Amino acid sequence: MPKETTVHMTSSMTPAEQALKPDAEDCSKREEHGISIPEACRDGGEISFVHPADLADHLENLSLEKQVCAMRHMAKEDAAEALAELEENVAVDVLENLDADTAAQIIAEMDPDDAADVLDELDEDHRDVLLGHLEKEDSEELRNLLNFDPDSAAGVMNTELILVENNLTVDDAIAFIRSEMEEKENPYYAYIVDEKDYLVGVLSLRDLMLSKPGTKISDAVAGQNVISVAYDMDKGEVAALLSHYNYLALPVVDYEGHIMGVVTYDDIMDIMHEEASADMLGMVGADPEETVDTPWLESVRKRLPWLMVNMVNSALSAWVVYMFEGSIAQMAILAVLMPMIANQAGNTGQQALAVMIRQLATERFDQKKAWMAVIREGKIGLVTGFCMAVVSFLGAWLFTSNVLVGAVMAGALLCDMLLGAVAGGSIPLFFRWLGRDPAQASSIFLTTITDCSGFFIFLGLATIALF
Repeated sequence: MPKETTVHMTSSMTPAEQALKPDAEDCSKREEHGISIPEACRDGGEISFVHPADLADHLENLSLEKQVCAMRHMAKEDAAEALAELEENVAVDVLENLDADTAAQIIAEMDPDDAADVLDELDEDHRDVLLGHLEKEDSEELRNLLNFDPDSAAGVMNTELILVENNLTVDDAIAFIRSEMEEKENPYYAYIVDEKDYLVGVLSLRDLMLSKPGTKISDAVAGQNVISVAYDMDKGEVAALLSHYNYLALPVVDYEGHIMGVVTYDDIMDIMHEEASADMLGMVGADPEETVDTPWLESVRKRLPWLMVNMVNSALSAWVVYMFEGSIAQMAILAVLMPMIANQAGNTGQQALAVMIRQLATERFDQKKAWMAVIREGKIGLVTGFCMAVVSFLGAWLFTSNVLVGAVMAGALLCDMLLGAVAGGSIPLFFRWLGRDPAQASSIFLTTITDCSGFFIFLGLATIALF
């Protein structure tokens, strides 16, 4: 976890605001590349115990010029921690507008996984310039991380971990860890390796401290079943695995069992947040990576195709209604009641859709379990549909004084809610079977099914029963 920034309090401003105030004399100078130093950066001010996340929040509320000024004049370690907490697009803008030397110094202070994430968003030429300003060892480490798929375990792993040889004693291991701990991020576990760096065991620091003095590390991990993930495993699966076992970190290994790094729970929280956001956006046909900072023309380009699909689907619903134009003309009340059928079934389907997508996001379904979940949604749709059918029957009967209208309303609502529940549970599985994101535009296709079927069933039953 990022440590807190420690400076001295000298003004009445809020801590995070003061942390963004660099030295007045330094800020009187012009920034390189024509970036001017804002007036807001000219006053001094220091604070005590400001968390990097708070600094990042305040940086994001400043103009780009002020962000660059503040990052340039903060202590490089503090700037690195704040940069890691910034929104991705903001961090990229700041790095692109800092001079290469300053940007490289900040990157050198970042944890390798955070630095790789930011560098991956820069254009290749700029990234190479910054890497060229780093020490050779740091540059090679980041280049190796950048070679991995960003959506894989290796793409989110941290290479700063504690490796302990299995031929040491507990006392030697504790002394070694004490000397290494300050330079490592989140040292929750010691990873035990043999002379060829094969992962042979994992010990929590608590278990290590409670072990009897003189105990061999190899004896402490004897018979241990090590849970690890392959470097090319999808990060979503890694997140599910870490959540399943409730570990604070999972080791990442190659196919031979050599340890490569570790994925920590804070990375997993970010992954889960990203995937939940992507599912929410994908359900309505928006791009999973779109934010309020995405250029509006790019958003238009990404949304328009799905809006065209939705237009075609809406045309199908309109065509179904047109088929029963005569029935609607003879009894206008049908046009009043018709949207209630589609809306109720659509809501039922959305509930089933949300539950299924969430389930697919948190664990892998085998085929039998998946379709049993669809049957479960069907049962729920049947019971809730029956309850709402009774209510709608009474309401439509009292409203129109026609028992047949009430019966038609009840029958159509029951059928469409059942269909909506089954469709909501099935659509994500169908998309997964096609190899697509289960959440992608599922809502659009669900709405088409419930609208078309609801209008057809209601108007069809009305035509048969009332005319």
